[in-house]
Amino acid sequence: MAETIRPAQTDIGPPHYEKFLPPVIKANYGTWKYHEILKPGVMVHVGESGDKLFTVRCGSPRLLATETIRLFADLATKYSGGYLRWTSRNNVEFLLTDQANIDPLIKELQAAGYPVGGIGNTISNIVHTQGWVHCHSAATDASGVVKAVMDEMCQHFEKRQMPGKIRIALACCLNMCGAVHCSDIAILGIHRRPPVVNHKDVNRICEIPTIIASCPTAAIRPATVDGIPSVTIDEERCMFCANCYTVCPALPINNGLNDGISIWVGGKVSNARTEPTMSKLAVAYLDNDPPRWPAVVESVKTIVDLWAAEARPFERVGEWIERIGWPAFFAKTGFEFTKHHIDDFKWAGTTFRRSTHLRYA
Repeated sequence: MAETIRPAQTDIGPPHYEKFLPPVIKANYGTWKYHEILKPGVMVHVGESGDKLFTVRCGSPRLLATETIRLFADLATKYSGGYLRWTSRNNVEFLLTDQANIDPLIKELQAAGYPVGGIGNTISNIVHTQGWVHCHSAATDASGVVKAVMDEMCQHFEKRQMPGKIRIALACCLNMCGAVHCSDIAILGIHRRPPVVNHKDVNRICEIPTIIASCPTAAIRPATVDGIPSVTIDEERCMFCANCYTVCPALPINNGLNDGISIWVGGKVSNARTEPTMSKLAVAYLDNDPPRWPAVVESVKTIVDLWAAEARPFERVGEWIERIGWPAFFAKTGFEFTKHHIDDFKWAGTTFRRSTHLRYA
C-alpha cells in the first residue's frame, strides 16, 4: 500500500490568510447579509445565519512602539478573543462577537489616548510614508505632519458630521508611496532642485550604467569630470524624483532651503457616482516648518471646512470642486494660482479609461 506523502512544510511566503480569521468570519464567509454603523467607530456585520460581528475602530500612529502593540494585543485578548487587524490607513480594528464588550473597550482605548471613529462620513486616519524617520529621499517629514494635521482634524474622526467620506494622504516625496495621487486631500513633499553630483565619489561607490538607467526622464548622461568617470544631470529634464539618489548616495537631493510641501485635492479611487480621479494641485509650495507645520495645517483645515459647509450629501471633495468650478475653489480658499497649476505634461492621462464607467462617442 502506497504511503501518503504530506505536502512539504516550508517557511517560504506568508501563511494562508484563513489561519487568522475569527471563527465567526469563517462560518459566514461569503454569506454576509448586510452591515450598518451603530455609532462613531462601531459597525456590525450580520450574516444570513444571524451571526453578528462587531467592529470597533480606533486611530493609531503609523510607527508604533512595542508597548503600544502590546497594549492593543492585551485589549484584543480581553475583549475580542485576541482578534484585531490593522487597516491600510493605520487604524486598528477590534473584531468582537459580544456586544456587551464594545463600551468597555472604547472606554479603555480613549483612556489610553486613542480616538475611536473613522467609519462612514468622517475623516479616516491619514495614510502616509516614512518621512525623515527612515526615508533617504524624503522632502518633508511624515509622522510629524500627520500628527499636526490630525490633532486639528480629530473631531472629524470621532464624530459623523461630514457630508461624505474624506481621505487624506501624505507622501514625503513625489514617488508617492502614500497614495497621494488619488486622495481627497494630498500632502506631498517636493524637491525643487536637482541632485548634487559628488563627482569624486560617483565612480568609487556607484555603478554609472545603473545611475543612468534609474532616471525616468533620461536626464542623466555619462561624463568625465577632471579626468574622473562621472555623470551630468540635465536640469531641464529632471523631475526631482530622487530615483538616482536611491541607487547612488553620491547624488544627494535633500536640500533644507528648497525642499517643502505641496497640497493636492480631488482624487478618489471609488467608482461611486463618478469615475476615479487623480489629485490636482491646490497649493504649489509651503516651507517645511516643524514641529507643527502651521501653514500646512491651516491649508488642509481651509479645504475641509469649505467642503463640509458646501458639499452635498455623499459628495467627495473633487466632485464638489468640479461642481462649483476651479476658479470658485481658488477664490473661496484664497490659494494663489500660479504657473505651476497649469498642466502642460503632454502625456497627462486625462483620456485614460480608468474605471467601469464606459462611455462611447
